[in-house]
Amino acid sequence: MVGPFIFMDHAGPVAVQPERAKSMDVLPHPHIGLSTVSYLFGGQVTHRDSLGVEQVIRPGEVNWMTAGRGIAHSERFEDPAVLAGGQLEMIQTWVALPERDEEAMPAFDNYKPDVLPIFTDTGVWMRLIAGNAFGLKSNVKTHSPLFYLHLILEKGARFGLPKEHSERGIYIVKGSVEVLGQTYLAGQMLVFSKGVDPLILSKEPTTIMLLGGEPLGELFIWWNFVSSRKERI
Repeated sequence: MVGPFIFMDHAGPVAVQPERAKSMDVLPHPHIGLSTVSYLFGGQVTHRDSLGVEQVIRPGEVNWMTAGRGIAHSERFEDPAVLAGGQLEMIQTWVALPERDEEAMPAFDNYKPDVLPIFTDTGVWMRLIAGNAFGLKSNVKTHSPLFYLHLILEKGARFGLPKEHSERGIYIVKGSVEVLGQTYLAGQMLVFSKGVDPLILSKEPTTIMLLGGEPLGELFIWWNFVSSRKERI
């Protein structure tokens, strides 16, 4: 785990022929004890859940579904042209819930890009998806201290880690970076110890997700379920 983040899936870019589009659908399945956080770089996904919510998520939006005591949902890809064109790319993370919220009622929220703070500097573009970092604060509802950022760096740009949180990591979506003299490539995650604050140097145009926060203590994960109690799972 990195802070409360307990899972990450990077899907795509996906290119699928139209006749195979239905095979991509993630059919109804349950969750407990976590929040799923879906964030798209391209394409669109239709979310439906047992609360009766139907929501199409598009790039730059945040789908934040809190399972709590239990929810079922599906994720479907209902525009074959998006898949055929190789436009679908997304990150889904799971954020574990603190023990006091594990049995809360389930909930779902969709946040549009215009409510998410953006910071720009020379060679740097950053969107704060959730939590707080670098003096910015997101209005996305969370259950424990965390940060989650979408960062785009031009070649040669330098960027530091936020210091507000004790556990921090970066995931390289595309491109490459140099950290402490070593090069890291797309698909790799780096996790930093508290007090280690190196500069991140982009070797080429690079997209990064920064994430972390405060630890929640011992947790158990199996399939789609997260809990502080193994017997609950």
